[in-house]
Amino acid sequence: MKISFLRVALSLILLGQLPQVWAGDHVFDAGFEHRAEGPYTDADAARFLTQATFGPSLEEISRLRDIGYNAWLSEQASLPASRHRPYLEAVATSGEDVYQNIRQEIWWQHGITAPDQLRQRVAFALSELLVISDQNGAIEGYPVAMANYYDLLVDGAFGNYRTLLEQVTLSPVMGHYLSMFKNRKPDTDLNIRPDENYAREIMQLFSVGLVRLNPDGTVQTSGGQPIPAYDQDTIRGFAHVFTGWNWANCPRTDGGQWWEWEYCPSGPVDWPNPGWDAWWMVPMEPWESYHASEESKQLLAYSGSTLPGGVLPAGGTADSDLQAALNNIFNHPNVAPFIARHLIKRMVTSNPSPAYVGRVAAVFSNNGMGVRGDLGATVRALLMDTEARTLPSLASNGGKMREPLLKLSHLWRALDGRADDGRYREWYSDYYLAQAALRSPTVFNFFLPDYSPPGELSSLGLSAPEFQITTDTSIASVSNGLGYKIFYDWRGHNGQTSEDIVVDLGTELAIAADPVQLVDRYDLLFMSRTMSDFMFDTLVTHLQTLPNTSTGRRQRVQDAVWLIQSSPEYAIER
Repeated sequence: MKISFLRVALSLILLGQLPQVWAGDHVFDAGFEHRAEGPYTDADAARFLTQATFGPSLEEISRLRDIGYNAWLSEQASLPASRHRPYLEAVATSGEDVYQNIRQEIWWQHGITAPDQLRQRVAFALSELLVISDQNGAIEGYPVAMANYYDLLVDGAFGNYRTLLEQVTLSPVMGHYLSMFKNRKPDTDLNIRPDENYAREIMQLFSVGLVRLNPDGTVQTSGGQPIPAYDQDTIRGFAHVFTGWNWANCPRTDGGQWWEWEYCPSGPVDWPNPGWDAWWMVPMEPWESYHASEESKQLLAYSGSTLPGGVLPAGGTADSDLQAALNNIFNHPNVAPFIARHLIKRMVTSNPSPAYVGRVAAVFSNNGMGVRGDLGATVRALLMDTEARTLPSLASNGGKMREPLLKLSHLWRALDGRADDGRYREWYSDYYLAQAALRSPTVFNFFLPDYSPPGELSSLGLSAPEFQITTDTSIASVSNGLGYKIFYDWRGHNGQTSEDIVVDLGTELAIAADPVQLVDRYDLLFMSRTMSDFMFDTLVTHLQTLPNTSTGRRQRVQDAVWLIQSSPEYAIER
């Protein structure tokens, strides 16, 4: 009863059940000064940072409460982008071999330490939409090029989606991954037909989806059946659009001979850093002699399209056809709810209400200044929406399952995980987390966006994408992997080197003598104070059985963190 009473007392204080005085755009309570829009409690701040970053820290919680949501968002938008490719080039310059492991290394470093946390978090969400993967043999051997592709997402996180869609389309990395690179116009004599791979995926996965959507993301139906967003003729039309693109700066004679198209003799030329395969770093260029310009092309047909009936007339160039096709996609009414829903599901909740999707989609459609596709405004809208900022009840089906990668980043940011040499050699997290950046098994990401596990969730019509990689094996491996990080990889443990990423338990030990205070601290850091009283009391009771000695206090910290991160309550982020 004593523990429960203290728990309730702490909750009342931290939920702001104290008199408040307004002064301009500030709120004063319990000795704190906060912006009018919040956050009003540490729990509110921690929950926001869980959605907007790779994990909260006590320092960032305090700072967010001081400056408020709006100032924090504006500050994040103004910070310079922390890019990935320069790190790989610097490592290569030092004489160290650069493989995909170094690309993973900088992903972790920026995820844990970069000041532009929101940009990095949005880039990660975009990487699970505009998917490439080093599991594809065509790009596996080009880590610098893949880092350059990721930087497109980093740079474009607050930019315009139309711009990003074009950059992704013309990236040689995407061109190789989804077969647009050297895609050729039809040739009946050689039995050549344009490859349809990118044509399918840019619509199905990157923009429109398979079925027509209402502005709030709900599915349009006819006769009780979903209305398809496009058909095979549309796929064929886009496949013809996406022809005639090859390396930039290949030598060409007489408009480009076949051997120049196929082999780009001597390789692309005149780049400053050819040792890093620099031709991978710049957009592909058109070869008109290989572009399908002679026939009209059926693209997406929808009300308001600038192409009558969605038909692109014959006679265009590779670039003019590409621009018209990307505009045709970008302006489709599905795109706003499709992108809004994806970002909401990756950052806030797996089952957003149609009203929530509709509000965010409306900002994507028009940022208030007549601009469509403003990702910065869209991200701000989804994070500041009432549905995002209101803690969902257990009965509301709100929240989402935490991705394994974000569990580890959460741990390291909360407990200052770092190596003495400053590097993050977490090269193969997929071995035990079932995830690593740009390493999904297919273009469909690590999990399908609307995956619903069999059973109660499926019967209720709820999606839970992350459950697709939550298997008997992964549950054990994730728990064991996180356990290793806390029980063995802590600063001061025997046998460590300067390369080992270790958590710092020093600050934690100072409060470990009081199990109630310790659990309350981790309830804030790891669960935004959503822990049930039952779990809280159970943890406190367990920690009280451990001796109040230097070793016992360390074990209290380790047990508390690991038991929380292994718990079902932590698994579902609310």
